[in-house]
Amino acid sequence: MEPQPKKMTLIQLTFIVAVNMMGSGIIMLPANMAQVGAISLLSWLVTAVGSMAIAYGFAQAGLFNDRPGGMSAYAEDAYGKSGYFLVFFLYFLSLAIGNVAIAISAVGYLAAFIPWVSSTPIATCIGVIALLWLTTTANFGGAEVTGRIGSVTVWGVIIPVGLLSIFGWFWFSPKTFAEAWNPHGMTLLQGMGSSIALTLWAFLGMESAAQNSSAVEDPKRNVPLACMFGTLGAAAIYILSTTVIQGIVPNAELAKSTGPFGLAYAQMFGPWAGSIIMALAVMACLGSLLGWQFTIAQTAKTAADERMFPTLFSKVNSMGAPITGMIVLGLVQTLLALSTISPTLNEQFQALVNLAVVTNVIPYIIALSALMVMMQSAGVPDNKYRVNVAIALVAMLYSLFAIYASGKDAVFGGMIATGIGFVLWGFLAPRFTSSTPRLATA
Repeated sequence: MEPQPKKMTLIQLTFIVAVNMMGSGIIMLPANMAQVGAISLLSWLVTAVGSMAIAYGFAQAGLFNDRPGGMSAYAEDAYGKSGYFLVFFLYFLSLAIGNVAIAISAVGYLAAFIPWVSSTPIATCIGVIALLWLTTTANFGGAEVTGRIGSVTVWGVIIPVGLLSIFGWFWFSPKTFAEAWNPHGMTLLQGMGSSIALTLWAFLGMESAAQNSSAVEDPKRNVPLACMFGTLGAAAIYILSTTVIQGIVPNAELAKSTGPFGLAYAQMFGPWAGSIIMALAVMACLGSLLGWQFTIAQTAKTAADERMFPTLFSKVNSMGAPITGMIVLGLVQTLLALSTISPTLNEQFQALVNLAVVTNVIPYIIALSALMVMMQSAGVPDNKYRVNVAIALVAMLYSLFAIYASGKDAVFGGMIATGIGFVLWGFLAPRFTSSTPRLATA
């Protein structure tokens, strides 16, 4: 009998969840939020509550349904095979879009050391494609290798962001923070709503533990724990770091920065510290991209195992890595990267982020709405049922608000993507229906 490929532990999976969330979103977040002002920090109150509710919902769903597929498997309990496919397809698409956006972020940080990569749109595209393929091939070693690398690269975020969250307060200026509070004269609701999409982008990844369930030891225990631990830790770091940095770096400088944490450390300790933080940020971006490449390949493999996707995505090497599927996904992401060759790269990056949020949140709603069916089938006591329903409702309402806050262009793109999904399902559906013809009745 051939030895079974080693699977990830709880600690490794928690690191994967953390790096998937923190590896790219938090690194650029202070600069993006500074364009609104420190008033945008209020959006954390909404996003932190919404994200924890989503994570709790997925943790509970994992207790009632430990089949491979994560969110797709949850959706199947309430919506059948069509629900499974739609959640898989939209989530799969959001990961492909998000990977290109993360790679663009990483190239932006690399430009501090290799200016050529940002000299022209074509040079930037070459850099993005190179990073996409570097992280694709790094996953050929299977789940164990990805878990080990992710547990190292996450420190590229934890060290600079964590230290700033704790010690940055010694450099915090209430005057600087007050001047940054509301430079555009927004109302509280406007300031809060304008940053919902950005803050949710930073939290995308909380579901990656569920998506990797088939590559994890004891998934019934470890998937819910990794989901909650990763999200709770990220929330604390996000809120502290994005608050303290607004009181260290003047708002106008922060809003224009392509490396906000590097800028903060440069002001605190000097240019040498800023360069070190920029290098750590590059490492963190690469680790985040590596984790997402593994997640999207595992998602495609699980769907293919369920006959929901071409069988080539099921083929694995001796270390359990679906190499053929990874290569196909690399080609798809290369095509997406080529579409970013434009003088308005920043606008396209923002469009990619917003579309990734919408196509990710729709599967959240579908999967969480299936929790009621799961609990009914499991015979959950009334008290627990009511608590879980209340928290799942908060999660779904927040998800709906996040779709609205992403803007009409992203919602339009999400509807097109959903329509394409149903077109594809029309060709897959005959695989799962009875071959016995139904008789027409008068």
